[in-house]
Amino acid sequence: MNKGVLLVNLGSPDSTDPKDVKKYLDEFLMDPRVIDLSKWARTLLVRGIILNTRPKKSAEAYKKIWWKEGSPLIVISERLQKKVQQSVNIPVALAMRYGSMTLKKGLQELVDQGVNQVLVIPLYPQFAMATTETINVRVEELRRAFFPNVDLSFLPAFYNREGYIDVLAKSIAEHLKDKDYDQLLFSYHGVPERHIRKSDITKSHCKIDGSCCATPSKAHQFCYRHQCLETTRLVAEKLHLKPGAYSTSFQSRLGFDPWLQPYTDRTIERMGKMGIKRLAIVTPAFVSDCLETLEEIAMEGEEIFHEVGGEEFTAVPCLNDRDDFAGLLAGWIESWQLTDVKTAIA
Repeated sequence: MNKGVLLVNLGSPDSTDPKDVKKYLDEFLMDPRVIDLSKWARTLLVRGIILNTRPKKSAEAYKKIWWKEGSPLIVISERLQKKVQQSVNIPVALAMRYGSMTLKKGLQELVDQGVNQVLVIPLYPQFAMATTETINVRVEELRRAFFPNVDLSFLPAFYNREGYIDVLAKSIAEHLKDKDYDQLLFSYHGVPERHIRKSDITKSHCKIDGSCCATPSKAHQFCYRHQCLETTRLVAEKLHLKPGAYSTSFQSRLGFDPWLQPYTDRTIERMGKMGIKRLAIVTPAFVSDCLETLEEIAMEGEEIFHEVGGEEFTAVPCLNDRDDFAGLLAGWIESWQLTDVKTAIA
């Protein structure tokens, strides 16, 4: 078997033009694992309401964070892919779940190099329906339709792996080395509460009641909320953070259904009103900086904090293309070459 690797990230519009943003949002929001309504209801919501108003606003947001080279997420992901490729002796391709850098193109690139066994690495530390699951399901659909002779392996969530926690903690420590802060906020991408219950393989454990995430269960293998809270706990432990000096919140919500709480924007506002003057924030649900981290957190979050009396706001960058993160991925790939995917990140 000739092995190869497919790194997969979220994706971006081709440009900040509202037409490109609308095309991108249509693909993203029409994914049934992102908005898990019936096709009729999803179409009505997305194409009947959201896409009539949001593309222009989102295009303005993208313009604020767009780089000269293009989308920050794409540029960063390409740099990471190159570093990983330099460290391993098998082909490493890059694809996006949404947008022009399609999963099909990424798989084709590997097949054209003679690869018939692919390790798919979703670049998300925690498992969620709207991130890891949609990547894995779509890749399998493409394999059946276009690449029937390719064997697939999928890297599982790595939120609690020692190597990842070490790299994340080191990154946070380095960026906050010369910063005095009163509170470190771990802000994760938000998902509807129903996604947590849908992902519960026990069909009974996940109650989002304050205790289920701390109670051992095989449901945690696919519980996004548990994995986020565990990431926070492990990093806080690694950094020797005192209780009360850090907290967890969830950003980005859509619609009227309950999403994971506490919400980041309200948490930032509450902290400022409580008298916290120096706030640091990290976004461990992403490994690459993107619209959500650069605009929603670093820009809008800082604006909220200053409006309620906060003074110093520090947004810690994602891992991006750090050498140690690229080296961690390369190490997992090399282990997979010799063993299997589960052993590779043990």
